[in-house]
Amino acid sequence: MAVREEVYGFFIPSVTLIGIGASKAIPEKITALGGSKPLIVTDQGIVKSGILKQITDLLDAAKMKYQVYSDTIPNPTDENVHAGVEVYKKNKCDSLITLGGGSSHDCGKGIGLVVSNGGKIHDYEGVDKSTKPLPPYLAVNTTAGTASEMTRFCIITDLSRHVKMAIVDWRVTPNIAIDDPVLMVGMPPALTAATGMDALTHAVEAYVSTIATPMTDACAEKSIELIFKYLRKAVANGADIEAREGMCFAQYLAGMAFNNASLGHVHAMAHQLGGFYDLPHGECNAILLPHVEKFNLIARVERFAKMAQIMGENIKGMSKRAAAEVCLDAIKQLSADVGIPAGLVELGKRYGKNVQEKDIETMTKNAQKDACGFTNPRCPKDADVVAIYKAAM
Repeated sequence: MAVREEVYGFFIPSVTLIGIGASKAIPEKITALGGSKPLIVTDQGIVKSGILKQITDLLDAAKMKYQVYSDTIPNPTDENVHAGVEVYKKNKCDSLITLGGGSSHDCGKGIGLVVSNGGKIHDYEGVDKSTKPLPPYLAVNTTAGTASEMTRFCIITDLSRHVKMAIVDWRVTPNIAIDDPVLMVGMPPALTAATGMDALTHAVEAYVSTIATPMTDACAEKSIELIFKYLRKAVANGADIEAREGMCFAQYLAGMAFNNASLGHVHAMAHQLGGFYDLPHGECNAILLPHVEKFNLIARVERFAKMAQIMGENIKGMSKRAAAEVCLDAIKQLSADVGIPAGLVELGKRYGKNVQEKDIETMTKNAQKDACGFTNPRCPKDADVVAIYKAAM
């Protein structure tokens, strides 16, 4: 490890509960935080699945008042945030519960920022722009991928610019995170695959980040190991509770890694696809991951070789470069095995979106400004980003 005159932070929730039945502690933990009337921020998928009712039943049994904002959409928008703020204020809520995957957590974090700090969500784009803490905040995760239930990241789409705003602020880290695999059993295979590949992207990007540390390395390595052990099983059989719990730990460890080592150009580029076409984040990451890391390979050959070993690949007798190439092949194979589309055009068709090369120039300019790219191990020029987008089409 090279010695650098730099102080490293490590950001995680004060308390995390992981395991079967962890969600039963929600009323007790909200009370412990000082909340008496939380706003539950979620989405219609969680409502229709019955998961919201499971949580409100717990609150009802504890005789706790609450209000629900369930209009969060995938790739939540500034309009979502400001609508949620109005619901929070109108109903005199005093705390937050976010319930779902990354979209619900991001929307809830945005609501909390504006409730406590005032202004508009756009005021907080960038790093550590807030000055006041969020209301008491408990995040309940229902997917195994984004790790938003434990991070200081908040991604909100600015509808006027068609850009995903990256808000990185230590104050949006939830006070308490809950990962209950029971809530994930009903997650369909495609969503299981997308969120699992999102977690892998977090771990890989953190591992090759320019600000990786021994602590983030340990988290990333174990996450990669668990993802390659459990993701295929979780996609194949959603009721496999061992695989679900394994992915709970995997995605949380990946969150610990990237929450502190940050990310790279996979996310910087994927954010543009989400903002421009409203495409699902996890699948965008999965498609871009091998292409971006092929570009990054020469900057971190030894780390890619080590990841191949962690993934369970036989690299005995290989050169570091050959082993690094095996890592990229293993990522592609896992992605294919769990049903991720082969390219962005195919992904667009799946969701009724027309991904076109004419938009690449605009997306490239926005990607180059994205804060997630600042810790990429290799600095791409605009032409490099264009080439990566084209290769991933």
